Amino acid sequence: MKTTGWIKRTAAFAALAVMTVVMTGCGADWGVLDPKGQVGKQQLDLIIISTLLCLVVVVPVLVLTAVIVWRYRMRADSKAKYDPNWSHSTKLEAIWWGVPIVIILALAIVTAIYTYKLEPSKPLEHEAKPITIQVVSLDWKWLFLYPEQGIATVGYVQFPEDVPVHFQLTSDAPMNSFWIPRLGGQIYTMSGMAMSLNLIADEPGEYMGSGANFSGKDFAKMQFTAKASSQQEFDDWVKGIKSSSSEMTKVGYDELAKPGVTEEGVSYSAFPQGLFDQIVNKYGEGHEHGGSAENKAEGHEGHEAQPAATAENSADSQAAESQTNHHEHHE
Repeated sequence: MKTTGWIKRTAAFAALAVMTVVMTGCGADWGVLDPKGQVGKQQLDLIIISTLLCLVVVVPVLVLTAVIVWRYRMRADSKAKYDPNWSHSTKLEAIWWGVPIVIILALAIVTAIYTYKLEPSKPLEHEAKPITIQVVSLDWKWLFLYPEQGIATVGYVQFPEDVPVHFQLTSDAPMNSFWIPRLGGQIYTMSGMAMSLNLIADEPGEYMGSGANFSGKDFAKMQFTAKASSQQEFDDWVKGIKSSSSEMTKVGYDELAKPGVTEEGVSYSAFPQGLFDQIVNKYGEGHEHGGSAENKAEGHEGHEAQPAATAENSADSQAAESQTNHHEHHE
């Protein structure tokens, strides 16, 4: 009877294991475990190193738990040492305090090194000139602006393979998190902030992107496709949008920014100049994370809202000065 029970348990476990392997092998998207870019590969290295260091503690603890339960189980012929007055062992204390301390120190050093190496605003070292793409998270959609090409897309972003992509990100809705798992990243988009993220795709392909934050009713639909293509295919794609899509006006953007879901593939042949900066400064003086004078010059087309504000302030100052002179004249 006992042998039959063990056989049944082993067969059930084997069937479950086979089913798990088969199901995960059918069209599985391994995400961060199958990176397709320089940043994603470095992040995978950090995941593997951290996992191995943790297993140094976890595996021995699990094995010893099973050994102790088996060895000290209640039975008549038990040969395990019985020592009810035992209270201290210097050797054991050194092991279960020393090993975790060493592992924590190793994790701290590795994490510090990779944190500096993977700073999202740090430009990637590459011979190709980076392409700038400005990203705006809306309710519940992603807007992509190409300041160098003068086009815009919704729910779809394309860029050349083996070319660094400098994403500038902000939000005109609740805070969200921009993430392309197989390329790396995941960085917050916040209103009044211009965040920076540098990624690169080592090979052509279509990669899933999404928002990683709860942001309301349709947050689960905030997914987009990130396509890496050849330079020629990218240039042809830009020309196609230029020739076949309509322009985005300020009124059109205001309509797009209203809460709602938009189908993937909407594109615009042009958009209002300085739109990204206007969105950033919409909630007060904007702040840029990881930016530099060079990045601002390359990535922005100028703060369109500021000259008008400056002129208005100048006019107010002149009016105040005129009023003061008028009172002085009467006195």
